[in-house]
Amino acid sequence: MKDSSIYKKRGLKMELFTVGPVACHPKVLDEMNKQMFSHRSVEYRELHRELVGRLEDFLEFDEKVFLFPSSGSGVMETSVRNCVEEKMLCCINGAFGERYDEVAESNGVEVEKLETESGKPLTPEILDEKLNQEPDVEAVSITLNETSIGLLNPLDELSEVVNEHDKLLFVDAVSGMGGTDIKAGEWGLDVCFASSQKCFGVPPGLAVASVSEDALEKSNNMDEKGWYFDLKRYEDYDERKSGTHMTPPIPQILALNKRLEMIEEVGKEQHFQNYKERSQMVREGLEDSGLTLYPEEGYESPTVSCVNAPEEMTGIEVYQGMREKGFELAKGYGDLDITTFRIGNMGHVTEEKIKRMLGALSDVV
Repeated sequence: MKDSSIYKKRGLKMELFTVGPVACHPKVLDEMNKQMFSHRSVEYRELHRELVGRLEDFLEFDEKVFLFPSSGSGVMETSVRNCVEEKMLCCINGAFGERYDEVAESNGVEVEKLETESGKPLTPEILDEKLNQEPDVEAVSITLNETSIGLLNPLDELSEVVNEHDKLLFVDAVSGMGGTDIKAGEWGLDVCFASSQKCFGVPPGLAVASVSEDALEKSNNMDEKGWYFDLKRYEDYDERKSGTHMTPPIPQILALNKRLEMIEEVGKEQHFQNYKERSQMVREGLEDSGLTLYPEEGYESPTVSCVNAPEEMTGIEVYQGMREKGFELAKGYGDLDITTFRIGNMGHVTEEKIKRMLGALSDVV
C-alpha cells in the first residue's frame, strides 16, 4: 500500500525552532497514546483534579484554574465577554497586544490603547500615567511575552500599577507561561492564560487560565456573555463534576499533566533556568554570526528570539534557507515579515539541537 503519511508526502521532518506548535518530549507523546475514556468517568475526574492542582502550584495561585478546550485566543475572548461591560485598556507593543484590541472591539467593548514604540517594553511609568488619564476603564490587558517581537514585559512591576488603580488585570501569557516564572496570586492577576502548544511543549488544543474571585464575581453579574466560555459555568462544572461543561481534549490533558510532573522532578527553578540557558545559547550564537535582536536590550524573551535579518537578505530568505537545511524557524510577524525572522526555544529543544541549528544558520547568512 502506498504510504500516505503527510510527513512523507511533504517532507515534514524538520527540527523545530518554531514559536508554536513546538517539538514535544517523547514521554509527552507517549502519554497521548492511551485509549480514550469517558470525560464523565471517575478516572477523568481524578486526572482533571490532578492537573488543576499541579497548575495551581505551578502558578502559585490558590483561587481558580480552569481548562479550556480551545487555543489561548478563546480565553482572551472569555476575559472580555465575562469581565468588561463598557471599556478596557489594551497595552500594545506587538501583534498580540493588537489582537486583544481586535477581540475586545469585536465584542462591542470600547478600547483605549496604550501603544509603545515598536521593540520597546511597556513600563510602569507610562502605564500609571495612562491609567490616571483613563480612570473609567474596567480592566487592563497586558501581553507578558510578545511573541511577534520576542520581548518580555516586566509583569511583576506592571501588575503593581494596575492593582494600585484597582482595575482587573488580564494577562496573555501564551508564549510565556511555562518558560518564565509567573506568580499569579502574588501579582494579583485576574485572568492569566496560555496554550498547550508553546512553552509546555504539548500539542495544540488546550488552554489553561488562572481566574481570580474578582473576575468570577464580575462574570456572575454579566449579561450576554455566551455559553461556551461562561466562566461561572466553568466554575460550576469544576466544583460539582471536576470537569468542563463540554468534552475536553483528554490526550492534551494527559500530556500536560505528564509535562508538569516532569518539571516537578527537576524543580521549577531549574526548569526556568534551563530556558534562560537555552535562550542565552541562541543569543550568543546569533552574535557570533553577526546578527542582532530586534527588541530593546534587557527585555529579550527567554522563549523566542526575534532576529534582525542581515542587510543582504530578507527574513523570509533566511527562513527558506534554514528549511532547506532541515530546520523550521518562524518568519517575522506582520509588518516585520521582511526585516526579521524568529527562533523559538520552546518545548523539547536540547543544547545539541541548538548547536546544529546555529551552525546551519551561520552557513545560511
